[in-house]
Amino acid sequence: MPPRRPSKKVTGKLAGRTVTSLRITMPTATQPSNPTATSAKPVTEDDVNKIDIASLTMDVPLIPLVRKRRVPATPFHFLSLPSEIRIDIYTYFFQDNDPYLDSVLDLGPGISKRVHKKLGLMRVCKQIYEEASYLFYSTQTFRIFPIHPGKYFKAKKPLLARMKQHQRRHITSLQLRLGPGWNAPPRGWVINPALGLQDCTDVEVLKVFVQCDPSDPVYTGFRRPDDFYGRFCRDLLTGILAELPAVQIVEFDGFTGVRKCGGMMSSLIDVAIKSQRLIGWGPERGWTDDMHEDDNAPIAKPSNHMQDFEEGFAF
Repeated sequence: MPPRRPSKKVTGKLAGRTVTSLRITMPTATQPSNPTATSAKPVTEDDVNKIDIASLTMDVPLIPLVRKRRVPATPFHFLSLPSEIRIDIYTYFFQDNDPYLDSVLDLGPGISKRVHKKLGLMRVCKQIYEEASYLFYSTQTFRIFPIHPGKYFKAKKPLLARMKQHQRRHITSLQLRLGPGWNAPPRGWVINPALGLQDCTDVEVLKVFVQCDPSDPVYTGFRRPDDFYGRFCRDLLTGILAELPAVQIVEFDGFTGVRKCGGMMSSLIDVAIKSQRLIGWGPERGWTDDMHEDDNAPIAKPSNHMQDFEEGFAF
């Protein structure tokens, strides 16, 4: 490493001078950038901190952006419309145009995104809340027990139990979907006061959708013995009908692999007949009013039998 050079000593006139503090003058809009010696004043750190940031910009001043609120010139008096027109507007607003969405509302990951923004309409005023809430809850079908895999399927509080009492009073249609968890039903699938069925006083239609029938011979070796799931479904339907005295129609539906003369459907139909309810058939299965089917007719084997097996064991 080379040796350091010796520092030069200050000689001459510079040695006798004393260094004074520098004076800085900040330019402003009313003061020129080159001040004269008479107008120069010492600038301290406090003076610099007090300067507005907008005054330091020479070309474009910094003005905070404030968006003007969009106010119509003539406000539209929505409540002055006839009630029939308002109901049509509510119906159009709550309508789901996506054909791939499930028509039944259930506890799942998409329920908040699906209805949360639309329910914000009810916060406008009390009159709109009463009109829109009645239309929304009375035109939707709610699933009693969740079927979405994972934490929703095993939830202790279904969607019906999470709703308020006055909301459940507006419901007119419920669905009981049977099939998921046929080998081990979740513990939350019980009829108790916490479920809130006693508050559903306006329910007139109970839809029972059967995904699979474990009594079918194809489930031999996989199902639990002694018709376990069949007894579980019968007790479940009996308890629901006992809590819903206003139900007039029990609508049965299912996948193509479910036969009306099978063990599952026969027992469920007997429960509905003993409760003195009318029996209806859903649109997906296409059943007729005949109580018997041709046993020699070929059985439509569904392509989703493996999916039924996975749903029975995976939950």
